[in-house]
Amino acid sequence: MQSTTKKIAIVGAATLLGKELNEVLSASILAAAEFILMDDEDALGKLESTGEAVTFVQRIAPESFRGCDIVFFAAQPEVTEKHWQAARQAGATVVDLSGALEAKPGVRVLAPWLVAERTAAAQTLLPDLQTVAAVPAHAAAMLLALLAARLQSVAPVHALWATLMLSASEHGNAAILELHRQTVNLLSFQPLPQEIFGAQAAFNLAVSFGEESKAQPARAAETIERHYATLAGGKLPELALQVAQSPVFHGSVLSLAVEMESALPLEALQHGLAGEHVDVLTELAETPGNVGITGNESVTVLVRPAAGAGAGTRFWLWIAVDNLRLAALNAVACAVEMSRLRPLGKVQ
Repeated sequence: MQSTTKKIAIVGAATLLGKELNEVLSASILAAAEFILMDDEDALGKLESTGEAVTFVQRIAPESFRGCDIVFFAAQPEVTEKHWQAARQAGATVVDLSGALEAKPGVRVLAPWLVAERTAAAQTLLPDLQTVAAVPAHAAAMLLALLAARLQSVAPVHALWATLMLSASEHGNAAILELHRQTVNLLSFQPLPQEIFGAQAAFNLAVSFGEESKAQPARAAETIERHYATLAGGKLPELALQVAQSPVFHGSVLSLAVEMESALPLEALQHGLAGEHVDVLTELAETPGNVGITGNESVTVLVRPAAGAGAGTRFWLWIAVDNLRLAALNAVACAVEMSRLRPLGKVQ
């Protein structure tokens, strides 16, 4: 008799995203699975907790995927490129958080949370039998599409303009360490490490750090715009987006300007935006920021009416989100949907 316990592998288990994914999986409907944690040589032998169990980080090898039902790739893109076919050949469902597989045939950008918002286009947001791997939509693209869908359910939207402030955690642990060292060195008048950012990122808000930077806001903007267009499927308003790198360690904030086609009371927008995955604060609430949202599984939104000639049709949305937690939640949702298509036995 075959075991019904799933076997799940996380490749890149020692990365920030891998650790976040591990934590989210431990509290998900997949928590009863057997977990295998893998990473490169530097992380071998490290102990990581998965729920109540403690697991060693193992070396990545083709035979490591034997018997796996789901494999999450949360390491660098080149690691995904090297090992994903071995995971597929072992019969595993592949979920790629590195983005390395996005352009490959049969790979789809997915955001299962949006199905309930746009049921007419649900088939474009979920996998089908031809899907060979899933790329979870960028967290910012998913939340912008979610908010756009809810705004449009209230009344027609004329335009959306968004400015996203990225944190260092968007680029991994090396970026966080470099930002920390830059901050300390600046305060002690020491030279700044610049291997990741290529320039001073501490105490600096910028849209670019030059061509040598490994942490390019423009690269993130391209991904978000591409994923938003995929999720919108021509049914959501166009998005004008600017992305800047902020000198904070974790959590993302967005400023979203919305212009409706006709005047609406503030309460109508607040009511329309509120719901699953979205917490809407009142006018009297404290303005949300990146501090305090760590581990929050919902998007926090504050809505303000614009003054002047656009009163009633223009609104400001200030949004705070745990970028890694949202990415991990979407990845797990993608894995659950992909798993529904797996054969349950010799005959399905």
